[in-house]
Amino acid sequence: MKINNETKIGALTAVAITLLILGFNFLKGKSLFSRGNFIYAVYHDTKGLMPSYPVTVNGFQIGAVHDIEATDKSLQTMVVSIKMNSDFKIPANSIAAIKSNPLSSPAIEIVLGDSPVFLKNGDTLFNNPRQANMFDQLTDKIGPVADQLDVTLQSLDAVLKNANSMLDSSTKYNFQVIAANLKRASDNIILSTNYLNTMLHPQTGVLANTMGNVNRFTKNLADNNEHINSMMNNLDKTAQNLSTVDFQRLVAKLDSTANTLNEAVAKINSNEGSLGALINDRQLYTHLNNTARSLNILTDDIRANPKRYLSFNFALIGGKKRDQPYLTAPLVDSVNMKK
Repeated sequence: MKINNETKIGALTAVAITLLILGFNFLKGKSLFSRGNFIYAVYHDTKGLMPSYPVTVNGFQIGAVHDIEATDKSLQTMVVSIKMNSDFKIPANSIAAIKSNPLSSPAIEIVLGDSPVFLKNGDTLFNNPRQANMFDQLTDKIGPVADQLDVTLQSLDAVLKNANSMLDSSTKYNFQVIAANLKRASDNIILSTNYLNTMLHPQTGVLANTMGNVNRFTKNLADNNEHINSMMNNLDKTAQNLSTVDFQRLVAKLDSTANTLNEAVAKINSNEGSLGALINDRQLYTHLNNTARSLNILTDDIRANPKRYLSFNFALIGGKKRDQPYLTAPLVDSVNMKK
């Protein structure tokens, strides 16, 4: 029997479609033949769970999600069928929780119980649908915060765009000048800090030298404490002696002395008495001045012509005396004579 080409093409097309459907379902974790061990779990929220998503126990994959169906049209609860990879012994009081992960796909994690009875094919896992693990709670809290952060970032982006549009070239230059001034100010603060650290150095700083001088000064005071006490005692005695002085009487004596001195000066200024006459009489001053000048001429003449005033010189020498003219003015001092 000869098969025509159209029949061959149709048969190959049917086989290809069948293999395509089987491969697609295999990749999704489904099989056209529902053979194997199945267990079920009921949830109010599947958290994006999809067929072929893994089912683990203590991090080990024991199966995969086979199918998800709603129990009724109100979609209050969903039944998830789990296909086991093998006949594992899972306690009947185990809990199946959906572990959501924002960085990867969600998965079902079975927390093993302690019941001696194990689940059989077709049993339903014990589950509190409203119970969430710590990671789910954290995800639920992060979700609103992330939404709010997204809104905030959008608002900030709009503000930055508006600010960028408002900043012209002159404003940008002003900001650059402000930044440069802030840098110089920070450099000055750093220099001041270094100078302050140098001053406050415990060995070579100015403050350390000052404290050393203060220590030496206080040590000198301590060493000379006895001398200081003696000086203070002497000052105390002097103050006591001064406190015993009759200052009123002393002032009265000084006043009397000043009055007497004033009277004497008044008499001197007047022509009363010899001293007053000597000071105030111009004629007496002239006579005394002339007398002093004549005396000066006489002494110069004696010095220049001593023979004139020695009578015995003529008796010893037989010659005739030559008269020398008398001086009429004092001789110039030999010290001041020009050579």
